[in-house]
Amino acid sequence: MAKKPEELSAERLAKAQRQRLAAEAGAQAIAEVERDAIAVRKNMVRLRALREARDAEAAAQAGSAPATAASVAAKRTKRVKRIVR
Repeated sequence: MAKKPEELSAERLAKAQRQRLAAEAGAQAIAEVERDAIAVRKNMVRLRALREARDAEAAAQAGSAPATAASVAAKRTKRVKRIVR
């Protein structure tokens, strides 16, 4: 004799409960990651504005245009390869 579909065993109820809890935890984790990403983007915008203001002030004090590609290339240091054994 087959069980009626309405009758759920204790194992099935426990499994359904675990799945529900896992789904809720997953939704909370996704929401937390999205909130963190928004906070990071806001901070990046704030820092970019500060950097651009600092660079503009430095350029105004120097009385010249922003650094050219040649001056940036001259500031680079040569990279030394390391051999790891």
